[in-house]
Amino acid sequence: MTDAAPSARDEGPVRRPPEDRGKLRIDHTVVRKIAQYAADRVPGTTTVAKKVAGLGLGEQGSAVRVGGDGNDVDLHIELALHYPAPVREVVEDVRARVTEDVRRLTSYQVRSVDVTISALLPDIPPRVR
Repeated sequence: MTDAAPSARDEGPVRRPPEDRGKLRIDHTVVRKIAQYAADRVPGTTTVAKKVAGLGLGEQGSAVRVGGDGNDVDLHIELALHYPAPVREVVEDVRARVTEDVRRLTSYQVRSVDVTISALLPDIPPRVR
């Protein structure tokens, strides 16, 4: 048997330089979802009951607005904390986690993370067991 020279097909796909592959744009909706997920996973944050006209519609975690141009984004996060959580410490953890996750998953730079605490909610045991 003779050894055949390896073909281009055997070597795998040819990788072109990034600038020749096209553009990638990550919509702000995706950045918002990443930031919400990251913020909601920080210990000390909590969900709030979502109601319309007194009717319960489930639970809601953080709300995020995204601004900015290109690869630089500004985030505004509104969230609730457990009472008595150390507010400044939890907010710093939220900023760090959100900034890292957005950067790691999108390669976008987070210029600012503004945080509004909308509620401090105590852990209330259920009345009926």
